[in-house]
Parts: sequence; C-alpha cells; structure tokens
Amino acid sequence: MSNTDKYAVLGNPIEHSMSPLLHEFFAQKTGQDLSYGRILVETGTFEKTVRDFFKNGGRGCNVTVPCKLDAYKLADSLSDYAKAAGAVNTLKVMEDGSIYGDNTDGRGLVYDLKRLSCPLADARILIIGAGGAAKGILLPILNEAPKEIVIANRTVSKAQSLSSLYSDKVKGCGFDELEGSFDLIINASSTSLSGELPPIKDEIIEKAQAVYDLMYSKTALTTFTQKALSLNVPKVSDGFGMLIGQAILSFELWRGVKPDFDSAIKKFRPC
Repeated sequence: MSNTDKYAVLGNPIEHSMSPLLHEFFAQKTGQDLSYGRILVETGTFEKTVRDFFKNGGRGCNVTVPCKLDAYKLADSLSDYAKAAGAVNTLKVMEDGSIYGDNTDGRGLVYDLKRLSCPLADARILIIGAGGAAKGILLPILNEAPKEIVIANRTVSKAQSLSSLYSDKVKGCGFDELEGSFDLIINASSTSLSGELPPIKDEIIEKAQAVYDLMYSKTALTTFTQKALSLNVPKVSDGFGMLIGQAILSFELWRGVKPDFDSAIKKFRPC
C-alpha cells in the first residue's frame, strides 16, 4: 500500500481549479511525497464527501465555492482567521483525528500586497464589496495597522453591518458617500466576473497609489484593473498572486514547509 499522503480541492464547479498544479509544483520543489486531486461536490454531500476522503487516506483539503461555509461548520476547531471570515478554505486532519479549519485567503492577499510593495501600514484603504470575500480579508489587513478601512457597498446596511464587527478604524458606506483619497483600493466584489465595474467615480480610483482586484483572469487584466491602468494608477494587480499566497499557506499548514512564492509566480505566470 502506498504511503503517499492524499490531498484535494473540493467544490462545484471544480474542473478548472489550478490547485492541483500549484500543490504538485510545491511538492516537487520541497521534496514532499503527496498526491493532490479535484473532487466535485454535489449539493448536500459536502460532509460525507470530506469524511469519506479522510477515511480513505486524505490528510487535508482545500475548499472552494460554494463549500466554504460547509467546511466552517464541519471543522472541530478553527483558526482565528477562519472565525473572523466565517468560512474555511483549508481543512487538516490532526493527529487525534479531529478536523482543523483555517482560512488562508486574507493572509494570501496580504502576502501578495507586501510582495508588490502596496501601502498597508498607516494607509487609508478602500474595500469595494461587503460579501464573503471582503469579510475574509479584513482581519489580516487590520493586523497590518492601516490608518483606516472604508467598506463601500451598493447595499449600505451590509457595509455598515460588516464594519461594526471591527474597531472604529473600519467604516461602512455607500459609493456616493466616498470622499478623499485612498492609498490602496481593493475590489472584493464579483463585478469583474461578469465584466462589469463597481459604481465608483474615476476621481476616486485615479488618486490611489495602488489598486488590487481579488478576481483574476488568464490575461492578467480584469475590467477593474483595466480601468485603473487607464487612469494611470501607479500599481495595479489582479488576484493571481493571492491565489498563490493562499495555496502556499495551506501547504505550509499541512506539510510544515513553506514553498517559494517567486518560483511559483514565474512558473504559472511568467509574463
């Protein structure tokens, strides 16, 4: 019987996930003996699918949409980041057989923002959107000691509700209430998935030092990053580096070794 540890990414849809390519690359570079696959989760079957996977030798898994809340509920214990996000993207089987849940999304973002030298400490930061993606990145960004975080959302009450969970450094408002300049603007909405733009004035975007879109595409340009580039924002990036960062942190949690970020970027996005 093989002693190779098994890992996988679970979600629906799942066929286009890059996770197997990333983790196989990490394993090769760090000398780890493991396999990593994709598992399609049918509606209502998440818990059974995970438990069957672990029963058959699985040691951990990544979780993508729409299963992150299910993973949060399944975990026997949670990291502070998972608790703050209210969602789990990484599960690990502990030595006692219990299941530990973590969320590496927000730290993956911060990892990439630092790599790109985007302003964080003492910065005024605008987060567009007040859904799960925004909730998942707030605690890691707050840990970097920004001056202020403003959450802007079409439904103002959602932005205000999310901001109320944190310190007075975090404020929620509507798009028409935005004023002043921001050092960093993060698009945590899903607008780029449909090729749309959030209803934010050009004058707000063009004053920013950096713009980051959590979404990414194979062309490296989303509608929001295209807009920022057209307005001559100095630093513009999509979320591909965040994808790499969150995967590295998951791998480190499972294996105790940290893959090199730069080699992964060069491998999977050489240009």
